[in-house]
Amino acid sequence: MPKPGKIRQRAANRQGERVKILISGWRIQRRIQALAKQIRRDFPDEPLHLVSVLKGGVFFLTDLARSIAGEVSFDFIAVSSYGKATRSSGQVRLTRDLDSSIEGKAVILVEDILDTGMTLQYLLRLFQHRKPKHLRVAVLLDKPERRIAPVHADYVGFSIPNEFVVGYGLDYAERYRNLPYVGVLSLGGNLKKEVAGE
Repeated sequence: MPKPGKIRQRAANRQGERVKILISGWRIQRRIQALAKQIRRDFPDEPLHLVSVLKGGVFFLTDLARSIAGEVSFDFIAVSSYGKATRSSGQVRLTRDLDSSIEGKAVILVEDILDTGMTLQYLLRLFQHRKPKHLRVAVLLDKPERRIAPVHADYVGFSIPNEFVVGYGLDYAERYRNLPYVGVLSLGGNLKKEVAGE
C-alpha cells in the first residue's frame, strides 16, 4: 500500500497542478484551540450556535466545535460565488438555507476564508434580519488584499497573501479539500489559460 504522503503528492500533480504548503496542519490545530478559548472567554456562560458555510468551512467548524468548552450546536448554509474558477465571480446566491431558526441565539458564523467579503456581506445581512442575540464571525483565513466589501471577522486564524489556496476544506474544482494543511495552488500553463478564459 502506498504511503499517504505519496498519495497526496500524486493528487497534487494532476495536469501540472502543484500545491506548496503554506500553513501546516499542526499550526492550524494550535491556532483553532486558541480561537476556541477566545470565543468562550467572550461568551463564558452562553450556549453557542455555530453556522458553517458549506462546503469549505466544514473542517474548520468540526475542529472548532470540538475545541470550545460548554454547550455548542451547529447548522449549515451554502452559497455559491466561485464555480470552477480561481477568482470569485462577485455574485452570491443562496443554495442551501439553515435547518432551524437563529433568533435569540449567540451565533458564530464560521467561514473557511474571507476574500473579497462579498459572501460574508451577503450572509451578515441575511442573518441580521433573523434577529440573533449575538452575531460574530470566525474565519480560518483572511486575505485582506482582496477585500471589496466593508466587512471584517471577529476571530481570524491566519492572514495570508493574495494567493489561491486549497486544502483543509478549500478546493479547486472540488479537489484538494481533504489535504490536512493549507497550500498555495499553482496551475500549469494550459490550465492558466483555461481559467483566465472563464
